[in-house]
Parts: sequence; structure tokens; C-alpha cells
Amino acid sequence: MAETDVATASLFGAERRLCSADVLSPPEVRARIEVAVLNFLAALSSPSSPSISILPLIARKSANCSLRSGLLSDVSSVYLSYAFCKRSLMRENDAKAFVRVWKVMEICYKILGEGKLVTQRELFYKLLSDSPKYFSCQRHVNQSIQDVVSLLRCTRQSLGIMASSRGALIGRLLLNEPEEEHIDCSILGPSGHAITGDLNKLRKLNLCSDARYLILVEKDAIFQRLAEDRLYNQLPCILITAKGYPDIATRFILHLLSQTFPNLPIFALVDWNPAGLAILCTYKYGSISMGLESYRYACNVKWLGLRGDDLQLIPQSAFQELKPRDLQIAKSLLSSKFLQEKHRAELTLMVETGRRAEIEALYCHGFDFLGKYIARKIVQGDYI
Repeated sequence: MAETDVATASLFGAERRLCSADVLSPPEVRARIEVAVLNFLAALSSPSSPSISILPLIARKSANCSLRSGLLSDVSSVYLSYAFCKRSLMRENDAKAFVRVWKVMEICYKILGEGKLVTQRELFYKLLSDSPKYFSCQRHVNQSIQDVVSLLRCTRQSLGIMASSRGALIGRLLLNEPEEEHIDCSILGPSGHAITGDLNKLRKLNLCSDARYLILVEKDAIFQRLAEDRLYNQLPCILITAKGYPDIATRFILHLLSQTFPNLPIFALVDWNPAGLAILCTYKYGSISMGLESYRYACNVKWLGLRGDDLQLIPQSAFQELKPRDLQIAKSLLSSKFLQEKHRAELTLMVETGRRAEIEALYCHGFDFLGKYIARKIVQGDYI
């Protein structure tokens, strides 16, 4: 089938320049699944030429990815255009992936009818039990979920799949949940407030803050160090972390904070290595794999540290050599169409020197140095 024919056959087409996933109610999602099933049966029972229909999916590849800049804001995000790939039962490499899409839609149809939410991990174990031939690892489930999002054009949460959140926040913020006691995030212990994975609950939050900055921290250990030091009492801020690579719930609440308090700059504190930059870019632009939803979570994140200018603060013994995985991430980022020039220069320096440095290396100046470092860089405007 030609690409234009695939586009025409798409179940839920829309404006062609920008493809996105809709936030839908359970009945609307179930209706879209029913349409997909009816289309499949219609093709199978056609009197003239019965066939097993292909599944037209939005291509989640860099060639189909561009950067969209906001008209009324300084936020840019990854988006996918209307270029299609196909899942076909008749192609050997596609057959299992084709079946997986239908298996995931079947489970989603059931859980939406029951009014439930499940995590991707819970979904994996259910599918592993029901269909071990098709789901032998978590990756199969994750890819199939994104295939279903691409086919039905609805968000992952709309499918009844909840984010498995690892994130936490602390600082000058009051969280008010309907019919719940408010949470003062400035009086919590160093572990902070755990961010729920239920985006519907996060949407209902009323937020109140007198903070002047949002500080995004890559690592939980650094987050807890800054929380233990009560940085937010010295520097009016909110600290937030996903404890590594950002999950959807943490990205969602960061975006919610940026929309609620549009004058608060967002500063990122990440390791000086390719993975640290990849994490920053995911918060800033979104990801290609979730390109249909990226614009819902993108934020204008500034890179505070660690950066090349900070390396003079670190002893030579604290530097580490780049690992093969680092070089793989660097190669992917350098080939990206949306990496800004100053970020590219930092990444090039990492590759050319073959070195990496972690935030903890700053502890050579004392455990209380990190807060002073952050405050000084913000006051001096030392960020990109």
C-alpha cells in the first residue's frame, strides 16, 4: 500500500502538519477501539477481496520528527508529522508486533470498561500471563502501547495506563487536592512529596507558591542533599526530581508548575555527561518515542550545571572516562535536529576530552558547597 493510501486509511486523521494524541474519556477510547475492530472485520469479510488489514501508525523516527516553537511562549517541543509506518500480519518481522497491538487494545478495552488504571509493569505481567508467546519482556509492552497511542491518537493515560512515577518535590509550594488536606512541601523530610502517577489527580491540584525559581535535579541523592540543607529557605525555590530519566508524571507536574507560575525560570542540575544532557533535553523538548504527547509536557528548561565552565572546580581525580553507552548517547544527540548550539558545544567537549563528571564531585569543597554553587550561578545569570 502506498504511503498516501496508508494516510487515507488512517482511522483518526486530522491536520497533516502536526500529529498529536488526544485526551479522551473512557467511552471515547472504547469507541475508537470498536472502530478499529470493525474496520479489521470489514476488510476480512470483503466479498471481492478479503484481506487482513494493515495497521497505519504514525512513524516514531527522527526522520519524521521536527521541533515546534510556541507562538506565545519560549517553549519548543518535539512533534511528529503525518508520515506512516505499517504493522502487517503478512510480513514476517511484523507479525508478532501486529498481534501485540490487538492484545494491548483488548486489555485496555477491558480496564476502561471497569474504570481502572494500571501501570505499564502491571500490564506486562498480565500480558505475560495471558500471551507469553508475544510478550517476553517489558520492551514489547512499552512499544505496543506507543503503537496503540499512534493508531488511536489518544494519550497513554486515556488508555487507562498510569505512569509509574518515581518523582518527588519539596520546597515553597502548597498542594491542595479537592476534599483533601493541603500539603505544605516546605516542612517535609528530605525525601519530599512523592508525585502520584495518576495524571487525572495531578490535573485537579490547586497550587500556591511564593517561590522565585524551579530547580530540576537529575539525582535523588542530590535532591535529598539540597532538601536536607533546606536550600529553599535560603533561595526561594521548588526542588523537583524524577530520580534519573524523567517519567511522565514528573514531566507533567513540572509543566503544570510552569503553566501555573509562568514567571518562574526552570533550572536543571545534571551530571556533565551525555546522559545528563539527554535528561535535560527530554524535559525541554520531549522524546521522539512519545512524540504524539511531547508538547503536553515540554518546558523551557535552562542548563544551570554542571557545565564545561564548572570543570575548574573539580579535581582531576574526580573525572571519569566516557563509557561506550555515553558515546552512543552522544552520537544520537549530535545527530539530533533540535540540539541547540551551546548544548552541542558542551557535548562536543565531552566527546573530545573523553571525560565525564558527576555533580557529587563538587563535594570536594564541602557538603554545603552545592547550595552556594546553585545560588551563585543563578544570581550571576550563569546558565544556558
